[in-house]
Amino acid sequence: MSTLTQNYYSNIHPKRFVLWLFLGSIVMLFAGLTSAYIVRRGQGNWVEYILPDIFWASTVLILLSSITLHMAYVFHRDHKAKKYRMALGATVALGLAFVAAQYSGWMQLTDLGVRLQGNPSGAFLYVISGVHAAHLLGGVALLLIFFFKSIRRKEPVKRLMEEIDPERTLGVELLLTYWHFVGLLWLYLFIFFLYFG
Repeated sequence: MSTLTQNYYSNIHPKRFVLWLFLGSIVMLFAGLTSAYIVRRGQGNWVEYILPDIFWASTVLILLSSITLHMAYVFHRDHKAKKYRMALGATVALGLAFVAAQYSGWMQLTDLGVRLQGNPSGAFLYVISGVHAAHLLGGVALLLIFFFKSIRRKEPVKRLMEEIDPERTLGVELLLTYWHFVGLLWLYLFIFFLYFG
């Protein structure tokens, strides 16, 4: 192994490395689920469905939440504590609105006869989108932790921002990476369901 390669790997923060391993395992999980979906679809006895329009709305919501969280990251980096908190709060609200929209979409699909129990097409749709929603809710929980930590601090904004430690900044960066990943994952799943529905 060259010195350049050794320096590159020695400069990766352990938390960042663990996050990338975790994201890799999520990629493998959804690659397996969507592959199984395609294989099972090809075997026949498959009820085709059209995604309700609410799923378009949920896609817009999750993309907007990536923008607001990126803004939060920039505000944090630029020492703008109040705007940082506001952007975090907006991201939490958009993340919860996404899950609510997904649930509404699931209810509409149920009304159309696409159910969890019954035809495999419904089971795959609910399981795959449900597992994604669970990962997103994990991200919302982390967002809430960061949000409440930013509210609990009683120091003046100037002092608060002057004393940001690198580990806290890294935490915001890792949260941003995870959230962008979950958003891109939904975009992939949404296109997948539109094409293979």
